[in-house]
Amino acid sequence: MRTPKARRCPLQFVKKHSSDQVGAIVIGGDYQGLGIVQSLGRRGVPVCIVDDEISIARFSRYATYAQQARNLRDETATVETLLRASRRWGLEGWVLYPTRDETVAALSRQRSRLVTRFRVPTPDWATIRWAWNKRNTYRLAKALGIPIPRTWQPGDLRELRSLDVTFPAVVKPAVKEPFFRATRAKAWCANHSSELEELYLRALRLVGPDAVLVQELIPGDGDHQFAYCAFFKEGQAAGSMTVRRARQHPSLFGRASTFVETVDLPEIEALSTRFLRAVGYYGLAEIEYKRDPRDGQYRLLDVNARTWGYHSLGFQAGIDFPYLLFADQTGQPVKCGRGRPGVSWVRLVTDLPTGIAGILAGKLDWKWYLRSLREAHVESVFSREDPMPGIAELVLVPYLTVRRGF
Repeated sequence: MRTPKARRCPLQFVKKHSSDQVGAIVIGGDYQGLGIVQSLGRRGVPVCIVDDEISIARFSRYATYAQQARNLRDETATVETLLRASRRWGLEGWVLYPTRDETVAALSRQRSRLVTRFRVPTPDWATIRWAWNKRNTYRLAKALGIPIPRTWQPGDLRELRSLDVTFPAVVKPAVKEPFFRATRAKAWCANHSSELEELYLRALRLVGPDAVLVQELIPGDGDHQFAYCAFFKEGQAAGSMTVRRARQHPSLFGRASTFVETVDLPEIEALSTRFLRAVGYYGLAEIEYKRDPRDGQYRLLDVNARTWGYHSLGFQAGIDFPYLLFADQTGQPVKCGRGRPGVSWVRLVTDLPTGIAGILAGKLDWKWYLRSLREAHVESVFSREDPMPGIAELVLVPYLTVRRGF
């Protein structure tokens, strides 16, 4: 069996780190991981990228090392890859940054092995389980008085038929990763009872009855999608921002946001603080909501216990999330603050097809759409200071489309 490749990054502008210099290991090198690399690299922090894909972050001028992993979906393989990189380059005490939910779970469940070698901001499983499984998430949110969509967990088809479901309805997994790998979808939409039964049975075969949820579909588009983002510590946010996730790809059940802007929204800040405080959370987190136009309530949809796709928006808004975490982990002072409203972020490679589809469907005004692109403050990948990842992404579009459907 071949050992996964471990090498210096092909485009290297950072001096080799000294043996006593603490750096960061970014697990997952897509545009989200690139944002972490650039955040830390600007401040002279050495970075190692670990990925099981051909990732764009390794082309960054701020990347110090790149470790090609065989498999980051298996917990044991993930831990062994990290330990191998540590031994090869002397990365003891470096800070771990997961970018995918499955990696968060691996770091959390294997935390006792990892803390002997690394700084592991990811909390232990007693905390992470409330974000990992939506059954836990919704149960806790309900107990805390945080609004959620009407949600059911039918054990079989007979129980499904007894539910008072309104349409359209959503069929979704309690744990995203296995379902997403099999379908490349976050959820399915059912417009009538027979379609609901068909989709439920399909989901049942994929993930089993304990992992299938049926949920009401909150009406509304991007004008109703919001999120709270924070570096959370000791029961409060040391840095935070609230955003409107104006566009996403795909448009109904987005795998990722494509256009985001910061807003002032204290309502979801209060709800999110209540949730994170209840689970004793530490670290970076994003909590997603949808505003219900029927009653104006913000209903919690998802909790991400890691960086999120558009976290680089924070740097332009005045909150450098990856560096806040790094500073705290290495005993440096952390300056508290909130992201200023009115700053926008776009991921052009997915927002352009999303925008064109919206214009053709009559859901977007083309003049307004072009204006939003022209006035965007941050592009997810393209940067004058660090241009090579943007070029690499264009070259890799066919590969990324086949690999994960973007």
